[in-house]
Amino acid sequence: MNRYTALLAAALAAVACAQNSTKTAAPVASQTQVPATRITVAGAVLQKVAHTEVYSSTVQAFAVNNIAPQSGNRIQKINVDVGSFVSRGQVLAEMDRVQLTQQKLQLANSEKELQRLRQLYDQGGLSQSDFEAVELQYKVAKASYDNLEQNTILRSPINGVVTARNYDRGDMYAMAQPIFTVQQITPVKLLVGVSETDYTKVKAGQQVSIVADALPGKTFTGKVNKIYPTMDAVSHTFSVEVLVPNQDKALRPGMYCKVTVNFGDTDSAVVPDEAVVKQLGSGQRFVYILNGDGTVRSSAVQLGRHFGSSYEILSGVNPGDTVAVGGASALKDGSKVEIVER
Repeated sequence: MNRYTALLAAALAAVACAQNSTKTAAPVASQTQVPATRITVAGAVLQKVAHTEVYSSTVQAFAVNNIAPQSGNRIQKINVDVGSFVSRGQVLAEMDRVQLTQQKLQLANSEKELQRLRQLYDQGGLSQSDFEAVELQYKVAKASYDNLEQNTILRSPINGVVTARNYDRGDMYAMAQPIFTVQQITPVKLLVGVSETDYTKVKAGQQVSIVADALPGKTFTGKVNKIYPTMDAVSHTFSVEVLVPNQDKALRPGMYCKVTVNFGDTDSAVVPDEAVVKQLGSGQRFVYILNGDGTVRSSAVQLGRHFGSSYEILSGVNPGDTVAVGGASALKDGSKVEIVER
């Protein structure tokens, strides 16, 4: 073996020794243990959920009548005032009676003439055409008297309350404003603007509940009386007329109310609202469901109604699933968890 060969063999032996030494000295990599996330849990329960909506509305009188004569005349009597409850047919005011008295005398004279000519006609002493002409004159006089009486003795056409009085006794009615305004408040009505998506859910006769800001602690029950057939093109709502009996007259026109409409009940999975996590940067909501191996999986959910401290879940969770509640916002899919008492 020459000198060059000997040096090469020595170098290779040194490299082999160094590699063996490195393999022997290399430490074993340690695996870091990720700690489990401490959470509280709750079960998704099957529960009957009422599908209700709350709308704002204003109380309106069921009917509004403006009381006034057909023509100008002097007011002779005023029998009621603002706030007076009146009944149908009650005399509210009387105008000057001069014209009415004259018309009454003319009518009495026409009636006597008609009776005299009727006897003559029955005996054959008067032609049918002449008798019918006299009879027509009497009917015209009677109609004129009835019309004048209605515009001289002013009566209420409804049961209601007087909400306005614009003249005093002795004033000349100038046809600018009605003498009285009478509003019927038993029942009252409310017009509610309901979303067009609920059009097929509203039925005539359906019960609703009403609360008024002016009457705290009281709840009134009404019924859907009328459903308007057209939609508002701007708000995409349709009008629903609700009637409230209002026998105690507690509700008054102009009161602001909240109207709650129940569109029916459904059986749905319900979870605490803390269990629902919103994904950052999107509107997607998730719930973390506990697996059997101490980990959790994320499940996208479709939310229904929020009531109290719970959410109705339309999809993504089944009744009986165990979901993370406290600490849910710190989880991700597959996280290892430790359950603690709530």
